[in-house]
Amino acid sequence: MKIRSGSPADVPLVLGMLDGAVEWLVGRGWTGQWGTEPWSARPRAVAKVERMVAEGDPWIAEIDGEPAGTLTLTDGPGPEVAPADEPERYVHLLATDRRFAGRGVGAALLAHAAAETRRQGVDLLRVDCYAGSEGRLVAYYEGQGFSPTETFTVGDWPGQVLAMRVA
Repeated sequence: MKIRSGSPADVPLVLGMLDGAVEWLVGRGWTGQWGTEPWSARPRAVAKVERMVAEGDPWIAEIDGEPAGTLTLTDGPGPEVAPADEPERYVHLLATDRRFAGRGVGAALLAHAAAETRRQGVDLLRVDCYAGSEGRLVAYYEGQGFSPTETFTVGDWPGQVLAMRVA
């Protein structure tokens, strides 16, 4: 697996992976996380991805030259979460192409995010996620070395912030 730096030219790729994740979640009856409509069909979601990719550090994981996953690192969370009281890097838009499910793409991207955070001289890496569905996503991040910190809600959407010390 290779992890390369991304760019705004990768926005369609990122949106495609997010759309695939929505389709997969809907297929399992798990509509609470991202709803039922593809990201690419929602103008506000498209604008969010365009902004994050342009302002942050997007990364693309590839397996045999094929895009397999993505995440974007920024200097802080979105508007739903208070920034940390110290320098931080924040994980956004983590998604894996379903064709590569079970091959450790998400874990590799998160390990890369931790290494990048450390390389930049920052000690704190944070992420937030959907806290519903019996906490499956929270448990995934815990399995990747993150610890839950604060919770938040956006409307009726329950969120969990998680943190990892990388120094």
